[in-house]
Amino acid sequence: MRFPKRLFHLSCTALLLTTFLTPAAAARRFSMSYVYFGSPSSYVARVDGTQGSLDEISPNYFNLNSDGTLNFTGGNDAAAFVEQMHRRGVRVVPFLSNHWDRELGRKALSNRKQLAEQIARAVVRYGLDGVNVDIENVTHQDRNAYSEFVELLRQKLPEDKIVAVSVAANPYGYTQGWHGSYDYRRLGAAADYLMLMTYDEHYQGGSPGPVASRAFQERSIQYALKYVPADKLVLGLPFFGRIWSDSGALMQGHGISESQIQALIANYQGQANQDAASGSAYARITVTAADPKPVINGVTLTAGTYTIWYESEHSKKAQLSLVEEYGLLGAGSWSLGQEDTRVWDYYSLWLNGWTFEDSQGHWAVPYIIDAADQGKMTGLSHTAFGPDRTLTRGEAAVVLCRLAGLSPRGSGSSFSDLRGHWAAGYVQAAYEAGLAAGVGGGRYAPGEPVTRQEIAVMLDRVRPGLGGTALKNPFPDLSPGDNSWSYKAVLRLYAAGVVTGMPDGTFRPGAPVSRAELAAMLSKLPQD
Repeated sequence: MRFPKRLFHLSCTALLLTTFLTPAAAARRFSMSYVYFGSPSSYVARVDGTQGSLDEISPNYFNLNSDGTLNFTGGNDAAAFVEQMHRRGVRVVPFLSNHWDRELGRKALSNRKQLAEQIARAVVRYGLDGVNVDIENVTHQDRNAYSEFVELLRQKLPEDKIVAVSVAANPYGYTQGWHGSYDYRRLGAAADYLMLMTYDEHYQGGSPGPVASRAFQERSIQYALKYVPADKLVLGLPFFGRIWSDSGALMQGHGISESQIQALIANYQGQANQDAASGSAYARITVTAADPKPVINGVTLTAGTYTIWYESEHSKKAQLSLVEEYGLLGAGSWSLGQEDTRVWDYYSLWLNGWTFEDSQGHWAVPYIIDAADQGKMTGLSHTAFGPDRTLTRGEAAVVLCRLAGLSPRGSGSSFSDLRGHWAAGYVQAAYEAGLAAGVGGGRYAPGEPVTRQEIAVMLDRVRPGLGGTALKNPFPDLSPGDNSWSYKAVLRLYAAGVVTGMPDGTFRPGAPVSRAELAAMLSKLPQD
């Protein structure tokens, strides 16, 4: 079970340089998305576009025949897609849908034993990782059958396969109609997780307003937590908005992808705004008689003004913070391919509670999250990690102490240039443990940069014996003569996969190490 990060009291302002946040070590938050629109041939590229943000993808492979039996629609592409996803460490858990057809959903539930067996066989046959049940628009009259169906799936599927349920958000505690079909308690007990579809606060045919305000989502979470543990709840985020005609009935909340929204705002001089009350975004566009007429879901817009509600980067970040605030399992989204692709620059960071604005879109984001989650290395502040900033020798000492489980020494220092320095206690502890050394003349030089060979030696001392003894040197600029003190340490860490060479094949032993590079090394460093 994941626990929320805690901010620890810091007695010294200077300590913010390396230890602003000190979370409990824990695994990354779970992240999934559905994929429905577009060609199956595009699915792999869409997943790759998420910058490694997904643990699970849910394609629409499980549909229903008219008699409620399984209709597998994955086709010949399914096996290849599963293989590609597994190579990337992404699970494939198709969703079972009745596509809002109430009678079809009821036939499926009345045929639940056979359907559960068919799904279990399909999961094994196609190498899938489970099933996400997304039967919608049945009612409270089907509540017991719905729960029994999910319980049957859990019984029939292998233990290592996922059973998930997509449930309607219920911020108002409805017990009748569609909302009443979901017995949160029973479903939560049988399933691995419930995906809270916390969107469509405002919907097609209704009045204009947010698709998923933070308050709507928070009330939905609070209701679900009465019946389901936090570590079985996944918060659903929309990758779509809704568009309304300001006059007339042409558009009454029709769904529109975020990519379309951005295009409309750009092409029709839209005015984007952040709604203070809901935290969500809205934009107004005007299509004139002379303008090209855009097509939304097969409907050609006529000349006129339109209001679009959607979730912006600002509101998405606020929504993702709910996962950390309530200790939820993670977040999901509907649906991949509809999003403003800039979301992946910050999605994993904010999902995991790290609000480092200077790291958005950085190549080292997965490593930064890993190092921060494990408490090995954290940020300069709430909003800055400093990924491209050079690592100092003082900061390196702090990291070494964390890796070795050492506490800072309270007073006294072996180095003349550490009196009154914020890192003095850490440097002294690392020095006494034989993990760090001075630069000569009784000095440690805490503010000077750490070189690549220096950090290799330090990490080698913390984790001795890595890489074995059969060491081969692939680097033309590293030699036992010129780099005698660091040579074997570099090669051991290289053999263990902790350090790598540069694109030109060199190691550059004297080059400084950035904070992002150290985060990557720490992520690859074996646990003690």
